[in-house]
Amino acid sequence: MELQIDRLTAFPEGINFQYNWRKYQQRVLDGLDEHLADGHLHVIAPPGSGKTILGLEVARRINNATLILTPSIAIRNQWIHRFCEMFLQTEHVPAWISKDIRKPAFMTVVTYQGLHAACNNLRIAEEDTEIEEEEADDETVSASHNQNLQNIIDGLKQQNVKTIVIDEAHHLKNEWYFTLSKVKEAIDPVTIGLTATPPYDVSPNEWQRYIELNGPVSVEITVPELVIEGDLCPHQDYVYLSLPTQTEAENISNFRQRMLVLFDEIKQDKILVTAIENHPVWLQPEEHLDWIYTNLSCYSASLIFLNANGREIPKSHLNIIDDKGIKIPGFDYKWAELLLDFYLYKEKQYFKGFEEHKKNLENKLRRNGAIEKRQICFSQNRQVTGLLSSSISKLESIKQIVDFEYRQLNHNLRMVILTDYIRKEYYTNAAQNNSELNKIGVITIFEKLRRENNTRIKIGVLTGSVVIIPRSAYPAFEAMTVAQGLGKIVCEQVPFDEDYILIEECSQLKNEIVHIITEIFEQGDIELLIGTKSLLGEGWDAPAINTLVLASFVGSFVLSNQMRGRAIRTQNGNLGKTGNIWHLACIDTTSATGGDDFDTLKRRFGSFVGISFKDNYGIESGIGRLNIPEKISDEIQIELGNKETMRHAADREALKKYWIAALEKGVTLIEEIKVPFPDEREYQAVKSLHFTRTIKNLIISLGIGLFDYLMNMISSIGRMGRSLNSVEGFYTYLAIVSIVGVAIFGRKTFKAFRLYVKYRDIAKDVQQIGDALLNAMIKAGIVKTSYDKISIEASVDHFGAVYCYIDGGSTFEKSTFINMLHEVVSPIDNPRYVITRRSIFMRFINQEDFHSVPEVIGRNKNTAVYFSQQWERLVGPCELIFTRSIEGRRLLLRARIKSLSAQLEKKPERINRWQ
Repeated sequence: MELQIDRLTAFPEGINFQYNWRKYQQRVLDGLDEHLADGHLHVIAPPGSGKTILGLEVARRINNATLILTPSIAIRNQWIHRFCEMFLQTEHVPAWISKDIRKPAFMTVVTYQGLHAACNNLRIAEEDTEIEEEEADDETVSASHNQNLQNIIDGLKQQNVKTIVIDEAHHLKNEWYFTLSKVKEAIDPVTIGLTATPPYDVSPNEWQRYIELNGPVSVEITVPELVIEGDLCPHQDYVYLSLPTQTEAENISNFRQRMLVLFDEIKQDKILVTAIENHPVWLQPEEHLDWIYTNLSCYSASLIFLNANGREIPKSHLNIIDDKGIKIPGFDYKWAELLLDFYLYKEKQYFKGFEEHKKNLENKLRRNGAIEKRQICFSQNRQVTGLLSSSISKLESIKQIVDFEYRQLNHNLRMVILTDYIRKEYYTNAAQNNSELNKIGVITIFEKLRRENNTRIKIGVLTGSVVIIPRSAYPAFEAMTVAQGLGKIVCEQVPFDEDYILIEECSQLKNEIVHIITEIFEQGDIELLIGTKSLLGEGWDAPAINTLVLASFVGSFVLSNQMRGRAIRTQNGNLGKTGNIWHLACIDTTSATGGDDFDTLKRRFGSFVGISFKDNYGIESGIGRLNIPEKISDEIQIELGNKETMRHAADREALKKYWIAALEKGVTLIEEIKVPFPDEREYQAVKSLHFTRTIKNLIISLGIGLFDYLMNMISSIGRMGRSLNSVEGFYTYLAIVSIVGVAIFGRKTFKAFRLYVKYRDIAKDVQQIGDALLNAMIKAGIVKTSYDKISIEASVDHFGAVYCYIDGGSTFEKSTFINMLHEVVSPIDNPRYVITRRSIFMRFINQEDFHSVPEVIGRNKNTAVYFSQQWERLVGPCELIFTRSIEGRRLLLRARIKSLSAQLEKKPERINRWQ
């Protein structure tokens, strides 16, 4: 292995950042010693916040040999360029900076893929490429055995590398993570983790892996802070909705019909009934308690399935549940999926006589699209998801957005449309391009807009292999290539449109084309630029963008947020800039939630912070802030929703005012739990209505009773007099009438009173549950901030949603509190301890009164007991149940059956609000 001859042991003297620090950057640097106490600095900050400069300065202050890892070649080069420009003030890259992990220097800057390849003796091309394969898998990388790992580690140790900077660590997948983990373990460095969007949408195990690599979050720099500082402009996300095309809708409808028929067949499958009935757990449940309590979902699904087939649930099972009066839920798609997963895959021992039936059933499910990769799902499949996410209806949505934005901004429009694939096959060499546009991609979007470009918008295309510019932009292009000494570039007219020029690929232009086209776009010779997310989605900088359309349907919300960052940066000399970010969603009217495409968008909005149109124009995350209905079922709703969206999007001046007013309302972005009110109407209106009905029903009941009394007294004189032989008979008759009146009206009165009591207490409960949890976290040593500097804040909005967060403490403490509170208020899963609430209304009010003790608290009996004591003191009477005992398992089973049956209830969610 080759090593630097003049090996440095520290950064050369005189290297300093040459400009002033922004306030939030200075805040990180001021607390650097505290942050690095555990050997990690983990900073979350939006695109445009100066993470690169901050990372370089921290590495300079640590002053050890440094390894910097980036997700792409372009970003790798950006790190080196920024260091030379802003610290060294030179364009010359010194010899002690290396781009080759096989030849490390004092500062080595490489990609994750480069590190992985070097450790496995693989060779990778030194260029960024775009994925064009239809079935590309983001998590697929070369198999590795780390044959060359030790050589790489030895080289880093010889350079005495003691600092690792991990840029955008959410890119780490599978093998890359394991390779880096081994390197980190071997050299035991100080780790600096920088990211714009933590991977919130991954599994708990992946999240834990991410935190182990980067350390707990040290500092989070928020979007509102950057808007205040003038680094980000006022901006807003908008969602444009569409319906599937007729062909797509027919395919979806056919799938739904197949699933309905398939479900009915399975529900009445006599062989499946026999198999479940002959399982030892059904026959002798008392002898298989351990199995039952380890497989609660499978057990519950089996009972519900047999009950749906008319089988009476024996007392032996009701004894296990410990609730003889429990209402067994209906058998639906969710329970069918759990049952079939148990029958086909999980149970290995007791279905041996049913192999043929299992094989035939699995094949039937597979043929109908209900199984993919051993995952059973009746509500959606890959085909339906693909039809929605890549629906051709989105081409028309893009056209509508382009026309709308051009009407607002005219030649000031600087729009970028980002998508996944180029679709070169739709570019022809014929005099006319009449290709049917039946897929979404760069070329099909270009064709849609070119063919219907009545307003003469200047459209350009920029990808790694196809570059098209308007003919009117060619003089500027030619001047720039000459100025950079690139000579004559081969270009040709687009065969089917003389107004456009195709730039031929050539070696001397390859590294400069993005910069040149970006310059042309910034100065207005291109007004609308269509490109791929892989080339322009991350690391690309064009501050002039004022409108962004995300036509990407592949990838996680991490990438979506990276792409959003292109449009929200401020532009020098354009103080009035605002950014509109458009998201596309195709609605499935056959789905209760609007379909998988809409569901995916809702999940991704969990990381997008912006103005809320719902709550007095505050700032928060989540799609709810756009006031879009959670359930959209018809074309009229979609049309009205799009009109309302465009009304907001047209008023950019109002958007600026909303941001100014919203920023004045708060000082920090708070992560909190939102416990939604379970009624679509406003909380205060419902609460008032319930109270009014309570009083009204009481009065009516009394009035009716009095009226009946008077009427019967009068009628008794005449018509009924002969039949009543005594005063006692008369009163007996009145008593019967009164009882009937109470039976009729008393039920309504009780129901209204029950609802009123239930909703009245919700805000107080969450506040006091939060207090109890905080006390337990302090007792367990999870929260180290002193008690007088920390508190729980809870509030309820006029929709009835309750918000709760921890005020004070570190970012780690705040995030951990939110995680734990989410465990407490969410449906029961499989906790070690459960708290059962005892209420004076328990016999009258049907409420969920089982709560999980958070996993971290429940690991230790003493902290679990302390939590229950705090609950008793602050919330009310309760009992702590250890669920690993027989009695505890019974309670847990009963709680889970109840909570699992409420599939459509709104769940608590994590949101961020500026306050």
